[in-house]
Amino acid sequence: MSATNQQHLLRLLVSCRKITAQVTNPATESIIAMASSSEQEFVPHYRTHLNRFPRSHNFWDARIASRVGEKLGFRLKEIGVSDVEINISEELSRPHHHRRLVIPLFDSVKRTGISVSGADKLQI
Repeated sequence: MSATNQQHLLRLLVSCRKITAQVTNPATESIIAMASSSEQEFVPHYRTHLNRFPRSHNFWDARIASRVGEKLGFRLKEIGVSDVEINISEELSRPHHHRRLVIPLFDSVKRTGISVSGADKLQI
């Protein structure tokens, strides 16, 4: 599968339990690449947070988000996608504490060589 001239859309699904990043093809709106904190690599981290005292309602952090972004970036490179864009209004509507935690995800996607249009407008 090769990249087209159309911009692929990077969307984040964020909850207190996990963060999922997915890239969709603009023509078909199908998911072409995806990475999530619920993947096998993150299970030990998740389990340690389950039994932690005092209890925390957030099971991921900026480090996990960064690793999810790195995995997504490598998967995008594998299929030949070199740039994606984010919906800036959707990202700006996130609560401030979530926005601060997802910026490392966008930065790690950029470090893999994928251009992320709109991420520079999110800097806090």
